[in-house]
Amino acid sequence: MSERRAMPGLFSGLSVKLIATITLVILAVEVVIYLPSAGNFRQSWLNDRLRIGIVAARVLDTVPDVMNLPAMMTDNLLTSAGAIAIVYRRAGQSQLIELDERPMPKEAVTVDMRQTDYATLIMGAIDTLTHGGDRVLRILGNSDGTVDEEAEVEVLIDERPLHDDLIAYSWNIVLISLLVALLTAGVLYLLVSRLLIVPIRRLTENMVAYRRNPENATLIIAPTKRKDEIGIVENELAAMETDIFSMLRQRRHLADLGLAVAKINHDLRNTLTSAQMLSDQVVALDDPKIQRLAPRLLHSIDKAVAFAQSVVEYGRQSGVPPRPQPVDLRALVDESAIDAGLRGHPALAFDNAVPDALTIKVDPDQLARVLVNLMKNAREALEAAGDRIADARVTVFYTPAAAGYTISIADNGPGLPPRARDNLFVAFEGSAKAGGTGLGLAIARELVAAHGGTLTHVPLDPGTRFDITLPAATLVA
Repeated sequence: MSERRAMPGLFSGLSVKLIATITLVILAVEVVIYLPSAGNFRQSWLNDRLRIGIVAARVLDTVPDVMNLPAMMTDNLLTSAGAIAIVYRRAGQSQLIELDERPMPKEAVTVDMRQTDYATLIMGAIDTLTHGGDRVLRILGNSDGTVDEEAEVEVLIDERPLHDDLIAYSWNIVLISLLVALLTAGVLYLLVSRLLIVPIRRLTENMVAYRRNPENATLIIAPTKRKDEIGIVENELAAMETDIFSMLRQRRHLADLGLAVAKINHDLRNTLTSAQMLSDQVVALDDPKIQRLAPRLLHSIDKAVAFAQSVVEYGRQSGVPPRPQPVDLRALVDESAIDAGLRGHPALAFDNAVPDALTIKVDPDQLARVLVNLMKNAREALEAAGDRIADARVTVFYTPAAAGYTISIADNGPGLPPRARDNLFVAFEGSAKAGGTGLGLAIARELVAAHGGTLTHVPLDPGTRFDITLPAATLVA
C-alpha cells in the first residue's frame, strides 16, 4: 500500500496559492496603473508652479521698470511661487527676477510642459524618483491668456519638494494598492472558497478516505444538488465508488467461488487420473466389447482432464500490466509458430510475411501467448479438416495504418461455426471445437486490450482471419 497522504490545511495548498495569485495579479495591475498616475501627479504639481510663475510674469508685464522693483517685493513673489527665478520672454526680449540670496548652483533639468504624451510623463516621474532631490528644474511653458501667444515663461525651482511629494504620493499608492489587493483577494477567496475550495476539499477528503477502505459503503460520497461541473463530478464520483464497491464485493464472491472450484477441480483431477489409470488397465483386457468402448472412454477422460486443466490456467491468469520492450516482430512470429506446432508441420504450410527488421514495443511474453493461441487454433482447424483443404496454409502478415498497425493471422480452413462466431471472445462459450472452453480467445483479447489494441475476427471465404490492431505508439521508428 502506498504512503498515506496528509490533507493540506485550510490556509495552505490550493487556498494559499489562490490568495497569493490574486494578490500578485492585483499588485501587477496597480503597478501598471501607478506609472501613468505618478506621471500625471508630477505634471499637475509642475503645472501649479508654472501657473504661479505665469501670474508673477503678468505682474512683471504691468511694471514699466522691473529692475527698480524693491528686492523684498520680488523675493515675496518668487517665494509664493516656490521658485528660485522666473524668466519671461516676449517679442525677443527677456525679463528675469531671482531671489536676492541665490542658492549654490545645481544641476539643471529642463521640463517642457508643452509635451504631455504618456511616455514623457512616465519617464519624467521615474527620473524624479530615481535621480531627483538635488537638482534645479527649468519649467517651460506658454503664457496662456496673453495677447502674444508666443510669450514664454520659464520657472526655476528646487526639485526637492517635488521629489518628496512624489515619494509620499507613491507610498500612499502602495498602501492603498496593498489594501485593495488584500480586500479583493479576501472577498474573492471567500467567494471561490465557497464555490470551489470547500467542495474540492470535500471531494479530495472523500477520495482519500474511500481509497483507504473501499469496502465501506458509508464512505460513498453523497452528491449535492449542484448542477454545475462540481455537481457533475460529485455524481460521477458517487457512481464510480458505487461501482467499485459492487465490483469488490463481486470479486470477493468470485474469489471465494474460485477457491471452491479450485478445490473441486483438484479433487476431480485426482479422480480422473485414477479413472485414467483404471481405463489403461481395462484396455489391456481381451474382451471385444471392452476393446470397442475403451477408446471412447479414454477420449472422454482426456477431455475432462483437459477441461479441468484449462480452468485452472484461466484462474491463474494474472492481471499484471504489460512490460513493453523493443521486440523483433518477425522473430517473435517465428518463435510463436514453433510453439504452436506450425513451423515444420508435415501437412501444413506456414508463411511469415512480416517484414524484416520491424521492431515494435510490446510485452514479448504476452504477445507471444496471443500469437501462439491464434496459430494453434488455425492449425487445429486445418488438421480437423484433413484432406478436404488443398494446400492447407497459415499466413501471418503486417499491415501499417495511420492510427497504428495490424498483425493478421489467416488460414484457408473451413472457418468458424455460427455458434462460435456469436460468442467468440466469451469464456466457456466461444469454443469452435466440441469440448473446448473458449478461454484462449478470451485471454488473448484481454492481453491485446492491455496493450491498448483490439482483437477482431474477419471471416474469409474460405478460411478465418484474426487481426491484432495495436496503436502507433507501440511502433518503434
